[in-house]
Amino acid sequence: SLGAFPALLPDLGRAAALADWQLGAVAGAFGFARMVADIPVGLFVTHHLRRAFVLPPAFLVAGALIIATGSLPLIVLGRALMGVGHTLGMMAGLTAILRFRAGGRLASGLNAFEFSAMIGMLAGVGLVAALPGGLAWNATLLVACAPLLLSLAVLPALLATLPRETAGPLFARGTPPGSDATPAAGGGRVLAALAFAAGGSVALAYSTVEQFLIPLRGSREFGLERGGIARLLSVAQIVDLVALLPVGRLADRRGTRTVMAAVLLAFAGALALVAFGSLPLVTGGCVLFGLGMAGWMLPLGLLRSVTPAARVAWRTALYRVCVDGGIFLGPFLSGLLAARAPGLLPGVVTAVLAGLAVALLVRGGRRG
Repeated sequence: SLGAFPALLPDLGRAAALADWQLGAVAGAFGFARMVADIPVGLFVTHHLRRAFVLPPAFLVAGALIIATGSLPLIVLGRALMGVGHTLGMMAGLTAILRFRAGGRLASGLNAFEFSAMIGMLAGVGLVAALPGGLAWNATLLVACAPLLLSLAVLPALLATLPRETAGPLFARGTPPGSDATPAAGGGRVLAALAFAAGGSVALAYSTVEQFLIPLRGSREFGLERGGIARLLSVAQIVDLVALLPVGRLADRRGTRTVMAAVLLAFAGALALVAFGSLPLVTGGCVLFGLGMAGWMLPLGLLRSVTPAARVAWRTALYRVCVDGGIFLGPFLSGLLAARAPGLLPGVVTAVLAGLAVALLVRGGRRG
């Protein structure tokens, strides 16, 4: 459901006669809703992990149906509902992995989770490219969202893998001592701060590239139709899919910080090429973008190494606020700055990503 939307953004804008700032608001509503929902969802998931897996399909289906009405306020509302549903699903999945699979293969587990999500996103983009170009954007979106109904069939098997939860408050920051399957971790404020900064910066770069630069530059500057934009997005997603599992294994073997520094540099290069390059360079930027996306989960692995198991859901929720803040601000600020300073945001974020990569390498060198 999420992979289809960026390729449809230009068609949506033309059909509803939206200005750039309105397009930015539509694209950013998803990340804004996720950012607002992160803390309460994190507090809820602490004691109600099983319930958190049941709710996402309802939010996502309702959001898609509302978006399909085509009215700007309802499109924004629908995107917000989908954002809440996505937050519930992501927080539940991440909390389960971080709480019960922490250890020497954590990066591989996180990247396997991301791998499954990328298969779905690639399928969404592929459906948009395969469906007839004359089909209305909202009908195309509903077709791409139809597989959400299949998630209901998977729920019983998923819930059977989770331990039964004892009664607890509706919202809480931590679980009782000894209730988790993994030991508590130590301190590390600097590493935690770097993980938060890296996650937010990567999200800002990701949403700027996928939800604004590729759709709008492709349509306006390079004359690409819906299928051409979908193919550019597919390049990044295919590279991501191929690289995800190897990057996870590499991080487990060589250390998360070193691999994460390389990922940040890949994101910096991708953002620069997509924002300022010609069409062939944009295609190369999509390849780097896919390599960077393969390390999307690495900051969480770094954060888990300095987080007690009982507070995983709470710390993950705080981290997701940074990530979803970046996902909201990317297209929103791009829309605001498009007329006066279109290169300002990509230039600043590129420099920040490169600086964080250097900081991680320096920190790793001092400890190594």
